[in-house]
Amino acid sequence: MALVRMLRNGQVTLPAEARKALKLNAGDYLDLEVTDGVVTLKPVTVIDRAEASRQLDAILSRVTYIGPQPEPSEDQAMDMVVDEIRAVRAEHAKSRS
Repeated sequence: MALVRMLRNGQVTLPAEARKALKLNAGDYLDLEVTDGVVTLKPVTVIDRAEASRQLDAILSRVTYIGPQPEPSEDQAMDMVVDEIRAVRAEHAKSRS
C-alpha cells in the first residue's frame, strides 16, 4: 500500500507502480466510489455513442442463424447477442491486462 497526499483542489497523484499495474495513461478515466469511508478507483473505458453504435452494429452483424433447426426466437437471438457482447468485452479486458 502506498501513502499519497491530497493537494489543493483535491488532486491526488497515483503512484507509478499503481499506474503501471493498471496500465493507466494520462487522460484515462477512473470510476470513483466511496463506501463506508473507503475510496475505490476503477479504470473505465469511455467511448462516444456513435462509436458504440458502430461496434454494436458490427456485433449484431456476426449473429446469424445457421442450421437445420427452427430459427431461434427473438429472445434466443437476444441471448446470442448478449453472449457475443460478453465475448467482445472479455477480449477487450484481456488486451488491457
